[in-house]
Amino acid sequence: MRVLVTGASGFVGSRLAEALAEGGHDVRAMTREPAAYRGAGSAVHGDVEDTRSLEKALAGVDVAYYLVHALDARDFERRDAAAARAFALAARTAGTGRIVYLGGLGDDSDDLSAHLRSRRQVEYLLAGTGVPVTVLRAGIVIGHGGVSWEITRQLVEHLPAMITPRWAATRAQPIAITDVVRYLVGVLDSPAAEGRTFEIGGSEQLAYLDMLRRLARIEGRNPLIVPVPLLSPRLSSYWLALVTDVDVATGRTLIDSMANEVVVRDPAIRAVVPFEPMDYDSAALAALAERARAA
Repeated sequence: MRVLVTGASGFVGSRLAEALAEGGHDVRAMTREPAAYRGAGSAVHGDVEDTRSLEKALAGVDVAYYLVHALDARDFERRDAAAARAFALAARTAGTGRIVYLGGLGDDSDDLSAHLRSRRQVEYLLAGTGVPVTVLRAGIVIGHGGVSWEITRQLVEHLPAMITPRWAATRAQPIAITDVVRYLVGVLDSPAAEGRTFEIGGSEQLAYLDMLRRLARIEGRNPLIVPVPLLSPRLSSYWLALVTDVDVATGRTLIDSMANEVVVRDPAIRAVVPFEPMDYDSAALAALAERARAA
């Protein structure tokens, strides 16, 4: 099958392109700089701000994986919406058979953060031109190089003591990057996945505070963690920028989302792609091992 992977140089896209190529698929890796691409598949030029380049990248493609977002931009909602519209129109023009999108968990009845609202809007816009869309909604992804994971790891490793705001008590369902890729690959050949939205997560639901403590134990650390009732998202984002390498804009966007529970409420994906996902400790150990190998 001929498959296009957008964001092929990124945290998820690079691993997905490799897995698809290993599975025997004809992988096109979309990037703005094909000459610099060193990952799996054949590099093709594509820019979500250039509709003509998208049509060329999508020509002859059976399934396109959409992994694009502007998390680090202050106007990310506008940019994400414009990119999704352009991609959906180009996919229709090119005759693409299906789009697979990795979105975000969160209950629609909740007061979703701007980040999660944007992810929902992208879902609707991708489906707006009639091309069938399969959506996988995930929360925190655990893996070397992932932003949410790096925040957790660096907080634990850099601070002997930390204060945690109210959002640290919010539940999430973290998932290993290898399991995310397994789900993304698994829906590719499944007719039962076409036009459907699925929720994906690991085997445990944990508060962010629990994740910090579990990782500290794994690494043999014992930081003093003190929950406090008041610490605004703005102050939290500046704090993260001081003690991690995550920029203020990205930190603020992610922290805003931490007020929303991101847990799996519908396990329908387990019938379509049946396997047992990792628990948090196993995912964390795998991420730490990958980081050690890359050092």
